Amino acid sequence: MSDDATPTPKSPLNGLKLTLLAPLSGDEAPVSAAPVTNGSGKHVAARVVIVGSGPAGLTAAIYTARANLEPIVIGGVSGGGQLMITSDVENYPGFPDGIEGPELMGLFRKQAERFGARIVDADVNRVDLGSRPFRLWAAGVEYRAGAVIVATGAEALWLGLESETRLRGRGVSACATCDGFFFRDKQVAVAGGGDSALEEALFLTRFASKVHLIHRRDAFRGSKIMQARAAAHPRIELHLNRTIQEVLGTEHVEGVRLGKTDEPGEETLRLDGLFVAIGHRPNVAAFREWLETDERGYLRTDGATTASNIDGVFVAGDVDDHRYRQAVTAAGEGCRAAIDAERWLEVQEAHQAEAGAVTAR
Repeated sequence: MSDDATPTPKSPLNGLKLTLLAPLSGDEAPVSAAPVTNGSGKHVAARVVIVGSGPAGLTAAIYTARANLEPIVIGGVSGGGQLMITSDVENYPGFPDGIEGPELMGLFRKQAERFGARIVDADVNRVDLGSRPFRLWAAGVEYRAGAVIVATGAEALWLGLESETRLRGRGVSACATCDGFFFRDKQVAVAGGGDSALEEALFLTRFASKVHLIHRRDAFRGSKIMQARAAAHPRIELHLNRTIQEVLGTEHVEGVRLGKTDEPGEETLRLDGLFVAIGHRPNVAAFREWLETDERGYLRTDGATTASNIDGVFVAGDVDDHRYRQAVTAAGEGCRAAIDAERWLEVQEAHQAEAGAVTAR
């Protein structure tokens, strides 16, 4: 991992790290040509490349495009982030009647493209952040960037059941904050044994008439205080030594079939919803060699800004946020990263102009 970025004095960028780098030159200047394969020996260059097309990535695209930075968004083969598997979104501002997740992301994309962002539906499989221009490869194409915004998000971990996949968005969810409201006065279950599962179960008691907390072991892994709160809550029923074998229902969740780990046999719980809370995995594989991560594997920023440990590389959205994981907070981080990248590039380009003027004397 490279963590030897050179520190510099404070600047007008409110804490943003700055290392003045050599200018892009020749065929490294931004171009607007369509992507070409590496087989031709050519590449695609841009002032900003954004990786990811969820709320963070597309918000960053909107802001950088409006700043005339002509961003390229490498959005992934399955773009749009977690909202692409979310049915009704009722907590995103501006949509009083709610909106389907895929429809919302379609509007994000349309807005970004309106201002000139170029979106590539491919996955980044390799990067080189050792020098500028930064280099990224996706679907056999090399992209070169003056600045990079990493907004690759995180994916929920699932149980791996066919029935779970089939009923996702039809009563199966991985976000109580997003979907708990839909289960007012209904019975739901939460699968998991850590603090996330305990927190989800307690949150759902605001809506559900009963919350069944299902864990495969004989004790929870979460903090003692969270365990005590869950155990004492009158609306929470604990089901230890139980595994979910199948989610029941055709058009929507009707229950779960449980296996027992402490004795033979099975049992059935009648439910209206299932929340899977067994963790999330940040999508950092292509960047792990270069960017610092925390103990959970999420990318780090400097705290005050979206800057990573490498100057010119910025981070936004769920790939560094394991606390909130909301579309609106991801979009906000995308805005911050875009502004950070724009201001960072302004300083770099001003320095390049000054250096050029000195050379010309």
